[in-house]
Amino acid sequence: MNIAEIADRLEDTGYIVLDNALQNELLLRLVTRCQDDDPARFYAAHIGRGADKKQINTIRGDVIDWLDEADGIDQDYLALMEILRMGLNRALYLGLFDYESHYAIYGAGAGYAKHSDVLVGKKNRILTTVLYLNEDWHSRDGGELQIFDPSGVAVIATVLPKFGTMIIFLSEMFPHEVLISHRTRRSITGWFRVSGS
Repeated sequence: MNIAEIADRLEDTGYIVLDNALQNELLLRLVTRCQDDDPARFYAAHIGRGADKKQINTIRGDVIDWLDEADGIDQDYLALMEILRMGLNRALYLGLFDYESHYAIYGAGAGYAKHSDVLVGKKNRILTTVLYLNEDWHSRDGGELQIFDPSGVAVIATVLPKFGTMIIFLSEMFPHEVLISHRTRRSITGWFRVSGS
């Protein structure tokens, strides 16, 4: 991961799409962690926070499991995100304080309607990351991430969730949606946050 390149693109456009963002060996290990055969781990995702937290499958249809700092595979991924956090703070003075992330699995027919990653009433999530773990993914499989301009009207990027692709974008700037997937779609979504969130 070229942190200088990422910083330049974030400063210029607010987002960057990286092909082959991580080493293949780590990606394959992450795939083994992102399986939906353990209902004790993965549970239906919600929208909102606190009393406003709801599960609405017509808006968001994925199941999630938060990364575990005690798991060796998750530790390796989180260590890379820590390097990225420190590097972006040095380059852009973002004040990124910590990082939270979860595995997300969308079954066939599931998506996530247009939304913002900034939860109502809080300026907490500064930078969003999404890493895709889908081998042999094709455009016919759907599940693309569409990024909208800050007004939420025009689509400015469409990202196919191919194995090893990562998108990083300013959370407050870009509404986005996950189009309906036609086969099981796996990813890791995370957010760098500011202190006090």
